Amino acid sequence: MVSPAIALAFLPFLITLLIRYRHYLVLLYRAVLVAWLRDRLTGIPREQRAFQYLLAHAIPGDPHHILQTFDQWCYHCEHLSCVGPAKGRIVERLLLERAPLRVLELGTYCGYGTVLLAQGLPPGARLYTVEGDPQHAAVAEKVIRLAGFDEHVVELIVGPSEEVIPQLREKHGMMKADFVFMDHWKRCYLRDLRLLESHQLLAEGATILADNVLFPGAPHFLQYAKTCGRYRCKVHRASLEYFRAIPDGIAELRYTSAR
Repeated sequence: MVSPAIALAFLPFLITLLIRYRHYLVLLYRAVLVAWLRDRLTGIPREQRAFQYLLAHAIPGDPHHILQTFDQWCYHCEHLSCVGPAKGRIVERLLLERAPLRVLELGTYCGYGTVLLAQGLPPGARLYTVEGDPQHAAVAEKVIRLAGFDEHVVELIVGPSEEVIPQLREKHGMMKADFVFMDHWKRCYLRDLRLLESHQLLAEGATILADNVLFPGAPHFLQYAKTCGRYRCKVHRASLEYFRAIPDGIAELRYTSAR
């Protein structure tokens, strides 16, 4: 048994920890516990619940309003791990500057990032988006079509990224990507970047954006990007999607193919 005196001695330390990490505890509550409980009570996954909210409140064929409605859901109803409006503006700005014709997204999830990218494409451009979870892909497909983008603009590819990437050229006709947006499992960022390199799928000067490189983080990916000699790398600091008090960032890589 722990004596009351020892317990009281640790009380200030525990209070300090709770205050310092309160935002992370709120994130754990909203993103994990609430979602798990509602999944069990409703029998409907939260991604499907989000789509039902879109159907009820969003304007079909209006990508901007689709994203705004997603944001309302995530701020006021349930948390979804989408890129969000703050980091989304970084993506939009870089997409506008680079005007890529072939865009690759790794991690479609619910389709938020896909709609964000698709609405900024120049005429004649094509977006290839890869999702490993068939249930998430089914929701994303409906979101993408609700936003007004057909198969000629956005091709949704279902399968593990490590299997899809080697097939992009022969099976899907993507010769080289001018712009890549990574927002899937952070532990896969480095593996998939090296797959893109080894299969020569990155155009000279291609831009690669990687979300959540500070939280939850992708340290091995960042270390490689900064030291391998193939990229100019910078991190755009921002906050975690829908949690302004939690620092995060998007890594921007420019492919130089120096090696």
